[in-house]
Amino acid sequence: MVNKQLLELKSNKEDTFSLRPEGTAAMVRSYIENSIHRKEAISKLFYIGPMFRGERPQKGRLRQFHQIGAEVMGEGTSSPFLDAEVISLSINLLKSFGLKNFQLKINSLGSTDDKENFAKQLRIQFKSDMMALCPNCQQRFQHNVFRILDCKNKQCKEVVAKKAIDYAYLSAESQEYFSCVKQSLKDLEIDFEESPLLVRGLDYYTHTVFEISDSSLGSQDALGAGGRYNNLISQLGGASVDAIGFALGMERILLALPENQKIPVENLRVYIIAMNAQTLQRGFHLLNELRAANISCDMSYKISSMKSQMRSANKSGAEYVLILGEEELKNNEIVLKNMDSGEQERIPLQSVGKALKEKLDIK
Repeated sequence: MVNKQLLELKSNKEDTFSLRPEGTAAMVRSYIENSIHRKEAISKLFYIGPMFRGERPQKGRLRQFHQIGAEVMGEGTSSPFLDAEVISLSINLLKSFGLKNFQLKINSLGSTDDKENFAKQLRIQFKSDMMALCPNCQQRFQHNVFRILDCKNKQCKEVVAKKAIDYAYLSAESQEYFSCVKQSLKDLEIDFEESPLLVRGLDYYTHTVFEISDSSLGSQDALGAGGRYNNLISQLGGASVDAIGFALGMERILLALPENQKIPVENLRVYIIAMNAQTLQRGFHLLNELRAANISCDMSYKISSMKSQMRSANKSGAEYVLILGEEELKNNEIVLKNMDSGEQERIPLQSVGKALKEKLDIK
């Protein structure tokens, strides 16, 4: 992470600490410290939480923001098909949130050797233009020359636009890998744009990198990004295993949503109504039995009238309601009501899960 982006705090005159700027490094440390590579060949992990950066706040860029991310780690996970799977997951997440007008850009940085060759080529190309670059890019020339390619400074953009940036630095093996990633995305019918200037701000990336943006956000248009980082785990003292991941910015996703549109939430499938203290206990057990059977359900823990609980069931959006009263409990049965048609039927308590799975088409 670029130092200027860290949010550093002081607890006293001597002690300082930085809040986490992103999630990948923390996931890698946990992977290493818990020796997860010894327990499973492939680990597919995710996280949701706040991140912090010390940049000047503006629209789409806050000092505290939230990310949802996913990481895949393990020996032998350096596969172009896995790259396509991870990219596909990020795309499908954005679609599930209700976004449609975003753009996917991809690039390949190649292997570690390829990146070193690329860096040498860039320094040769930019050496004569040093005085035309902004102060930050003049420092980047030595420390992270790739960052010059995505600098937002107008003068730097003009310098970069005049350069011939292509994939000449990629080895034949890396070019074949990247071709397979692109073909896999096409097979999944995922639209993308190749962008040789896409390098990402973190220097641990190798091979595939990608970014998803939405032009409606203005200058801070990235919804999320990610890429492959095959060497990071070993660099931090872990096993020599491969990895790839991504993160999406939740605040930017909310900003990109059409006005008045909410993130769609899957409706509740079943609501349980218990009419007294005795049936509440049986209803509670039934609630957990159905959840264990992969049927989303809920109930009110407050004993109230049928009318009041039906009002709550209707508000929940449940497709079916299960009504358990004293008579039903005595006869070891329950009333199943279709909230759409209003039809009701009595079924044995022991058959509730099977009946609901058939009606809800749950395998």
